[in-house]
Amino acid sequence: MSNENNTIHEFDFSLICEYFASIERQGPGSPHVTIKALEFIGNLTDESKIADIGCGTGGQTIVLAQNAPGSITCIDLFPDFIKKLTQNALDNNLQGRITGVVTSMENLPFQVEELDLIWSEGAIYNIGFERGLYEWRKFLKTGGYIAVTEATWFTEKRPAEIDKFWNDAYPEIDTVANKVALMQKAGYLPVATFMLPEDCWTEHFFKPQIAVQPAFLKKYEGNKAAEELVTYLKHEADLYAKYKEYYGYVFYIGKKLKAGND
Repeated sequence: MSNENNTIHEFDFSLICEYFASIERQGPGSPHVTIKALEFIGNLTDESKIADIGCGTGGQTIVLAQNAPGSITCIDLFPDFIKKLTQNALDNNLQGRITGVVTSMENLPFQVEELDLIWSEGAIYNIGFERGLYEWRKFLKTGGYIAVTEATWFTEKRPAEIDKFWNDAYPEIDTVANKVALMQKAGYLPVATFMLPEDCWTEHFFKPQIAVQPAFLKKYEGNKAAEELVTYLKHEADLYAKYKEYYGYVFYIGKKLKAGND
């Protein structure tokens, strides 16, 4: 099986979890970008309820808690991620405001119109952008916000190699205009969109991986699945360096409209 023809979904989830648990972020992003997105969110108070869905080990969660009021319930499917998140909250003296829950995006523990803000950096793809917008909307109060990052095409056309890679990995990848249209159709007022800068990929996602790969490969020496996972992730980094003008992550921020606007 050629690594370059795989998608990330074909690898063993336990290996993926262990690999990414050792780095601060499980997808492209940065503290600066999280703070920038927060600037578009209004009306948060100490009583506000926030959900960080697909939180990973909480790289963005800590930044959220340090820069916005309210309590944050963090959702992830992987217990090791939630364990690391809980420790990160303790290390930053935020344990009173951050709660980790191990569950799937399809089984969220929230009541209808309970939340003031839904946050999801680099994770909504697990359920699908459109599905997530529709299914999560009921948990938001009218006037509440959703803020997600999503893989996005920057151009209408692109080279076949990168087009195939992303359409195999995530067929819902689309242009900014089409993503914004989906957000509006799902019952949100599109408040802001902005591209994540290159350093969110190079410095905060790919570079930390370089530091942990030798130890990971040494631990799993002779394990073909582990070796193929690292090969795949190196290939992903190479593709970004080659084709970054054609795609990247975009922050999409929307405000839930009244039901009469559905």
